Amino acid sequence: MNEDVLIIGGGAAGFFTAITAKENNPKLNVMILEKTKEVLQKVKISGGGRCNVTHACFVPSELVKFYPRGKKELLGPFHQFMTGDAMEWFEKRGVPLKIEKDKRVFPESNSSQSVLNCFQTLVKQLGIKVLTHHGVVSIEKTRDNWSVKTSKGAFEASKLVITAGSSKSMWELVKTLDHTIITPVPSLFTFNIKDVRLVDLLGTSVPKAIVKLVGSKLEATGPLLITHWGLSGPVILALSAFGARLLAEKNYEFEVEINWLSKSFERTYQILKKTKEENTKKQVILHAPFSEITKRLWERFVISVGIGSTTRWADLSNKQLEGLSNQLTRSFFKVEGKSTFKDEFVTAGGIDLKEINFKRFESRVHKNLFFAGEILNIDALTGGFNFQNAWTGGFIIGNVLAQEP
Repeated sequence: MNEDVLIIGGGAAGFFTAITAKENNPKLNVMILEKTKEVLQKVKISGGGRCNVTHACFVPSELVKFYPRGKKELLGPFHQFMTGDAMEWFEKRGVPLKIEKDKRVFPESNSSQSVLNCFQTLVKQLGIKVLTHHGVVSIEKTRDNWSVKTSKGAFEASKLVITAGSSKSMWELVKTLDHTIITPVPSLFTFNIKDVRLVDLLGTSVPKAIVKLVGSKLEATGPLLITHWGLSGPVILALSAFGARLLAEKNYEFEVEINWLSKSFERTYQILKKTKEENTKKQVILHAPFSEITKRLWERFVISVGIGSTTRWADLSNKQLEGLSNQLTRSFFKVEGKSTFKDEFVTAGGIDLKEINFKRFESRVHKNLFFAGEILNIDALTGGFNFQNAWTGGFIIGNVLAQEP
């Protein structure tokens, strides 16, 4: 079966590529091959089933900072198709969007089904063929075409687009095309910690913490959440993403230093000292001078430095004040393992970015071979950034395909 364009991978990048190409050149014959029984599954579950479409950051030089891998390569493409362009694209095609306080962008319906319906309607209207249960077995370059064999048939196309996500089997096939694969490791994950200071504090959070990886220059700042298995929240996910390879080398056993207040030791000590002077008769455990942390978390820090439950502020020694300041601004926790962040498994790894022409998202090894999405060695923080990579790559490839049939 001969096609103009064959797309391997029925996910976000694949559908966006196909739709962009057909909208700009209706004469193109475009087919999507998906190995599973359903398409767009990652879109369906993202954002807790609401689909975090993109992020309301509208400056390319700022947006790329959210990509631990791909920062340099995506700067140019983001000048071609940015977050605002993606939002306008969905709005014009019947998916009203909203920007939430944390700048994540969702459908007004609060349902990923709105995005799925949009894609599926467009695919039907444009005459794009979508075949499921077609796991790719082999890919070969003939003189003028690409030959693709699946579990159910053989296909040929003049242009091949691979958007199969972080698929180990597809990476192996890409290797047969003389492309280099950077070994994948987990990117977004939470930290498993067993520490008495965190026991039974499930759901406790602080608005702004500084977390450092001990023995390195790696650190992140942001909201921190205590879970039943340890620590999570944006600051932990950021540290896990930017430190993905280093933490993998450590086999996910390492130590972190946490500043729960984002204040200096000296400033914290002065606040505690002043509190002691002004609240001499009050019990330390019942009177926390910091609104950034909960009463229960404050109690854990007080107990951890040996301050009794009935101890008054007037009775604190300078050594105890120093100990409490240390707990609040540079406490240490041993991490022993990781947990996947919700259902959104993201990897650091994929096709070596040096082998891609990012003006076209085309292979530098083979002409008429294109890649987009997480099959590339590009990943981002949580918040709609990985989808924006998919939309941008798909848009640029789609336009190239439409202009060069």
